[in-house]
Amino acid sequence: MGGSRGLDTQRVLQLGAAAVLIGCTLYFVRSQGKRKFEQADVSILDAPLPRANRKKRPVPTSLIPETMEDVENGGLATMPTPEEELASREQSLTSKKLPPFTATLNKGGVGPLKRRDPKILQLNIGLYCNQACTHCHVESSPLKVKEQMSLEVAEQCLELLRNSPSVHTLDLTGGAPEMNKAFKLLVTKARAMRPDLKIIDRCNLTVLREPGFEDIPDFLVKEKVDIIASLPCYSEANVDKQRGRHVFERSIAGLQILNEVGFGKPGGRVLDLVYNPLGAFLPPDQAKLEKAYKGKLFDDFGIVFNNLFCITNMPIKRFWEFLHKRDELDAYMDLLVRNFNPDTVKQGLMCQDTVSVSWEGKVYDCDFNQQLDLILQLKGKTQPGGLDVFGLTSLSELQDVAIRTKPHCYGCTAGQGSS
Repeated sequence: MGGSRGLDTQRVLQLGAAAVLIGCTLYFVRSQGKRKFEQADVSILDAPLPRANRKKRPVPTSLIPETMEDVENGGLATMPTPEEELASREQSLTSKKLPPFTATLNKGGVGPLKRRDPKILQLNIGLYCNQACTHCHVESSPLKVKEQMSLEVAEQCLELLRNSPSVHTLDLTGGAPEMNKAFKLLVTKARAMRPDLKIIDRCNLTVLREPGFEDIPDFLVKEKVDIIASLPCYSEANVDKQRGRHVFERSIAGLQILNEVGFGKPGGRVLDLVYNPLGAFLPPDQAKLEKAYKGKLFDDFGIVFNNLFCITNMPIKRFWEFLHKRDELDAYMDLLVRNFNPDTVKQGLMCQDTVSVSWEGKVYDCDFNQQLDLILQLKGKTQPGGLDVFGLTSLSELQDVAIRTKPHCYGCTAGQGSS
């Protein structure tokens, strides 16, 4: 998918100032015969990449003051309610005469969506973060001090994990999950309970340079935790534009620290990176972009990692605001619908075997539904405010429950899907 040879048509993607791109050529592709999805493509330069000067890392200082300065200078917009957001995407489908997501599923022979026996327990343990990224679908920032998982909710999540033998992965996300008071408790108790459990820390990398968190890499190695880290580009200008001033520099330092304790190296813990597009287009071919990342990061900084995952930007929260401000929401929804790929459903979507729990303990089909307050609905289980972890004894109770879908779900089924 996304190759550059034998194409019938090729149109350059206009991104304006948002595309300070990374030694890459981006364009949409289509061809007759075998389907080609409209994803960005990557053109790798044949010339050797220059080796950067690897300077000694400065003493860690907090990123929070700079992030707060950006926020106070208008860096974050006032967001609509989840209901208003949902209505706007429905309106986009209507204005473009596009089918509802359920109709597209049924037409592709892959609907309706139902939950399987859960394999992954994903906990969003808080929205507190030292960054305030423009693409963040959970609206994290240093302002979200109170939005953190309590120890009581964390203990109940551990009890559900104990009672759910089908779950093989505990996925901790945020915000910056390491900055939550429940983080180490969840990791140490889950590891003691289940020595075979895969534990993932979704790390923003800059937290490793925050004063007071220097011990996190060694802690993760000791507890056998793998990392999935966000690095939306290997260009300093692009990363800082999306994630904040000096984030790239601190992210590179964070990766180097992780490499020093064995992450990403043979015999060490797994270190995976995540790419998400810088604008309203689909990700490039994952294998090609991974090759580019590995070459650039190693040649410039001596950094190694295991895998690169490509994630499609979901048209919700801050990325919804990005599209809405530019009057691009209708066009982006049209792009997602045009590129619906039934194979993404056949291969398995996150919502089918993942249970997503918010910092408050509410239960959802996925992290995206969580941000839109689409609480999982379990027949016979009614609680004030919706289903939460205290209303369950085992996550297997959720098997065969209908998955709640809305137009944003096109984001996980477009092109090569969203890892």
